[in-house]
Amino acid sequence: MRGTSIQPLRPKSLPVLALALTLLMSGCGIRNSTDNPAKENLQASSSTRTVFDLAGQSFDPFDSAGAKAIVFLFVSTDCPISNRYAPEIRRVKEKFARAGIRLWLVYADPDTSPDAIQKHLREYQLPPEALRDPQHSLVRLSQAHVTPEAAVFLPGRQLVYHGRIDNRYADLGKERPEATQHDLEDVLEAVVQGKPVPHPTARAVGCYISDAK
Repeated sequence: MRGTSIQPLRPKSLPVLALALTLLMSGCGIRNSTDNPAKENLQASSSTRTVFDLAGQSFDPFDSAGAKAIVFLFVSTDCPISNRYAPEIRRVKEKFARAGIRLWLVYADPDTSPDAIQKHLREYQLPPEALRDPQHSLVRLSQAHVTPEAAVFLPGRQLVYHGRIDNRYADLGKERPEATQHDLEDVLEAVVQGKPVPHPTARAVGCYISDAK
């Protein structure tokens, strides 16, 4: 069973300083999600015109009839923290797919090509539903700042959660043996059950999403 108490942080095989340096060189950091609380009824009907599928076609991910919620998971090909979440992303996808939850991976780096994304999906066995957001339309709507970071929208583009997937990473170079708080999963459980989400934001640790060009 999942508990709420924080477990001791796992000792690292590499010195903490060296690991932190590696993460910093990858553009990793901490985003305090509570700086920008989730807003209700977030509307931007034309904002998704610059979102593309991997075939290069403009695509509106909010056009999902019957979906109870739409989840955007912001990831990148070269972020160590983001890549380590691949198994958890697969688990969440498989658990909620039949419950009416639509999940999209979002690649916000404009320099990441569709071919590079396809290779990344294969290498990490990630779900194939992926989008490119080179002009950061979804980044802005989701109030995302790092990878990995999640955003959950209800029908009507109502943002009800944005922040970390879970608390596996307490800080740069500080990783728990396993997560003790599963924020995204708890939010989706509440949505499926028709209950209010437990909290609108949670601090995310990851690699910064650079500004759109």
